Amino acid sequence: MAENKEEDVNLGANQFTERQPLGTAAQTDKDYKEPPPAPLFEPGELKSWSFYRAGIAEFVATFLFLYITILTVMGVGRSPSKCASVGIQGIAWSFGGMIFALVYCTAGISGGHINPAVTFGLFLARKLSLTRTVFYIVMQCLGAICGAGVVKGFMVGPYQTLKGGANFVNHGYTKGEGLGAEIVGTFVLVYTVFSATDAKRSARDSHVPLLAPLPIGFAVFLVHLATIPITGTGINPARSLGAAIIYNKAHAWDDHWIFWVGPFIGAALAASYHQIVIRAIPFKTKA
Repeated sequence: MAENKEEDVNLGANQFTERQPLGTAAQTDKDYKEPPPAPLFEPGELKSWSFYRAGIAEFVATFLFLYITILTVMGVGRSPSKCASVGIQGIAWSFGGMIFALVYCTAGISGGHINPAVTFGLFLARKLSLTRTVFYIVMQCLGAICGAGVVKGFMVGPYQTLKGGANFVNHGYTKGEGLGAEIVGTFVLVYTVFSATDAKRSARDSHVPLLAPLPIGFAVFLVHLATIPITGTGINPARSLGAAIIYNKAHAWDDHWIFWVGPFIGAALAASYHQIVIRAIPFKTKA
């Protein structure tokens, strides 16, 4: 009888094995195979309607993104005090909320980049061809210019007075500090994009693709809370370019290079960290 009880205890202790491996044990190829890298050039894309449809989706999404966010910035600027408006928190929610909504709407069409830095990071990870990367960035910039232009059309005088939502390094900060803020802020965003859209996680956890827009939008919100006082928060070269072109004053162009160099460095670091350290792709043996 005692022997039977001992057997029952041993059986109970080992009856339920670990079904969700952790750490390096989770990095097996039993349920997932790494997709081949995207070719550098894909001439066939130029003959596909889905290629142009994706570019149009990026244009429209970036247009809407600039329209809503710059309009919010203008509203806060026109208020007699921060307490009479949504304030910095409201601006941050505007940027983060729009990214959440637009990524959700366009992820199935273009991937929902809405940001040249995100597109550049995915290109470095060989998720996109060079052809698609250049096309996306051009469409994003055009959408941003049009979005900022519509806002200016609504409020020509206040737009110029309130500096058009353009990005520049604020007083009290150096250009180096502004560049550092853009690098780290973009790293947070692009790293979140890689983690939220990781194909291996999607294959293992079916809820991940549905939730992907939420952490991406929340990352944008948090970065804006942290860096609005420093640079007005760029982390998106198209957003900075659109506002600068429509505002078109000298001080908007003086620091403009920061809002391209910083996000692209941040995106490159995030892509490298995710692919080399987190996914360990260069160290995986080929079957």
